[in-house]
Amino acid sequence: MAIVVNMPRLSDTMEEGTVAKWLKSVGDKIEEGDILAEIETDKATMEFESFNEGTLLHIGIQEGDTAPVDSLLAIIGDEGEDISSILGGDIASESVEEPAKEEVSSEEEETSGETEIPEGVEIVKMPRLSDTMEEGTVASWLKKVGDDVEEGDILAEIETDKATMEFESFYTGKLLYIGIQEGESSPVDAVLAVIGPEGTDVDAVLSNKSGGSKKSSSAEAKKEESKSSESTDKKEAVKSVADGERIFASPLAKKIAADKGIDLAKVSGSGDNGRIIKKDIENYTPSAAAAPAASANVQAENAVASQPVSMALPSGEEGTEEVKNSNMRKAIAKALGNSKFNAPHFYLTIEVDMDNAKASRAQINSLPDTKVSFNDMVLKACAMALKKHPQVNTSWNGDTTKYHKHIHMGVAVAVDEGLVVPVVKHADLLGLTQIGGAVKELAGKARNKKIAPSEMEGSTFTVSNLGMFGILEFTSIINQPNSAILSVGAIVEKPVVKNGEIVVGNTMKLTLACDHRTVDGAVGAQFLQTLRYYVENPVTMLA
Repeated sequence: MAIVVNMPRLSDTMEEGTVAKWLKSVGDKIEEGDILAEIETDKATMEFESFNEGTLLHIGIQEGDTAPVDSLLAIIGDEGEDISSILGGDIASESVEEPAKEEVSSEEEETSGETEIPEGVEIVKMPRLSDTMEEGTVASWLKKVGDDVEEGDILAEIETDKATMEFESFYTGKLLYIGIQEGESSPVDAVLAVIGPEGTDVDAVLSNKSGGSKKSSSAEAKKEESKSSESTDKKEAVKSVADGERIFASPLAKKIAADKGIDLAKVSGSGDNGRIIKKDIENYTPSAAAAPAASANVQAENAVASQPVSMALPSGEEGTEEVKNSNMRKAIAKALGNSKFNAPHFYLTIEVDMDNAKASRAQINSLPDTKVSFNDMVLKACAMALKKHPQVNTSWNGDTTKYHKHIHMGVAVAVDEGLVVPVVKHADLLGLTQIGGAVKELAGKARNKKIAPSEMEGSTFTVSNLGMFGILEFTSIINQPNSAILSVGAIVEKPVVKNGEIVVGNTMKLTLACDHRTVDGAVGAQFLQTLRYYVENPVTMLA
């Protein structure tokens, strides 16, 4: 199925791009991650990689040519595929858009009296930090209004649908305005900040940016509405600390409070609208009113003791806190919902003898500077089993099934906001210690929110391990576009039968979830038989 690749937005101010050089030609095979072209933006010349696999069928912008963002850059699909309908549709859409351009020009005439943005003033927009990002959340601002900003300074940490990433400034000047507060979400290209010389009339800049008299009056109305809303929020924020309703606090403040065991309801917020921020938690000291309160409680108890005993049952206060879903949480919900409801799942479970695995791991880890986990052994065994059963290393693609010749292992990692899946590339070519090192590094990056989107893309099979939490057996939802995911349970010491005798043994349950569109029951069962052989005989994985 043909995929249209558009001119990407590679910087926050990029409106058009120039193809400096094509690194692929029409007819070339494209792998995910291949560099398609070098694209010159308004800031630099950057490599643009493919997120898709197939054959390069069409080049829409030639070397040296310039085109707006979202213009047709290329088409990737199956060799020999008919793309005339796509190219015809593209031409048709251009012809339809002509009248719209005339309307825009007439609007420009109406607003020709507007002032231009002053020289040296830059409007910074919410950047697109991943290929699937539609909106971003400001996790924290590292600069405040009035601060000097140098090119390369980190302005803010922005939470995307995949990770929390640092966003640096491309400009030098003073931070004059912040358009999106900490904890707030906005679509890509929304006004994030304004940077420029001190004394700039920011209202005039934003009014001009909003597009003129009619639009600015609408903006002013929204501004007034926002102020009214902020006033209400402020009252609610102050009220919330006293009556147990929602508490307004930055994500970082919540995390520090949870680590220190501090009740946010007892902390006064110094941020906007009474919002609790980092310094409020760091400066918090428990109230000295606790001791008098305890004394008052004793007196009250004594008073109650002299009263006649009441048969009324105690009644507690009801309370509910509504927490805004993070972009990561929403992305997880969307992806797993689509997988569960679209892919027909079925599950196969086996029990594996882990005696040899335990003995082999102890021997391997006795070597200097060597550390291998049972999870590393399972990952290596899966990679080897996938080579023998390529039907499991596939993706459903509607009219076709993709057979992946490479083996990229996704490893489910729990983080504070939910679940991410870093990818160990070419796991079949790595040794046990190399897999262990790669998993440790990627998991650390994921938990510290420093993992790059490219390090979570391209998996062909996924492993989810809850054995370390004592879970004996469970089922997972397939991480699409994979065809299967393996759920790994805990190693359990229990009586087993060996050579007709009951002895103490160690076993572990493995459950394979399969997409029935690509993997049949017999294929899944054969894969598990091969997997069992490798796990029960670790020496075969050392060859």
